[in-house]
Amino acid sequence: MTRRGWELYLITDRGLAGGRPIESVVDAAVRGGVTAVQLREKNCCTRGFVELGRALARMLAPLDVPLIVNDRVDVALAIGAAGVHLGQGDMDYGTARRLLGPDAAIGLSIETVEQARAAEPLDVDYLGVGPVFPTATKPDAAPALGLAGLAQVRAVSRHRLVAIGGIGAGNARQAIESGADGVAVVSAICAAGDPGHAAAELWKAIDAALRARREAVKTGNK
Repeated sequence: MTRRGWELYLITDRGLAGGRPIESVVDAAVRGGVTAVQLREKNCCTRGFVELGRALARMLAPLDVPLIVNDRVDVALAIGAAGVHLGQGDMDYGTARRLLGPDAAIGLSIETVEQARAAEPLDVDYLGVGPVFPTATKPDAAPALGLAGLAQVRAVSRHRLVAIGGIGAGNARQAIESGADGVAVVSAICAAGDPGHAAAELWKAIDAALRARREAVKTGNK
């Protein structure tokens, strides 16, 4: 698998897509700047999940954009996905790694500084940190960490951090400035009237923040 950045990470939600095929939303979003896609289906039978996953995998492979499956290691294996994203209550990292192999991408959700510390020994590709801001997308989400909480996670973690929760073009830069290496969004793209434009606006904010960080590091090294 070609390792890609996790700068702009789209998590799918057909319920927010307004009746549009999720494939069309994803296609527009990727062309707008999305660098990774997570297929999340909480209310879908396994067969439907696999069929949708295969369709997205066929679409994304030529674009060199990794497809990550939420929770379901079996579905990730069935469709040849780039990897899987695990929550704190999902299959443990060690078992998932043995099943998926050394080249699969594995992400892990963390909601606290303590969970970030516990993940330090794990060879995960990234930590999904959040919610950073209050969000209605995930009703059972933990209390918002805030930017200060995100910065605290950055201070204790060696991993790539992908901030999630209530993030859009207006606050994506703040998340990067607080230590995130990328942001994950759901409604900011899936519910947008023009997913491609929404992705492009997010990408501009993220790219500007990452460029400023690299310049600051370069200046500091002189």
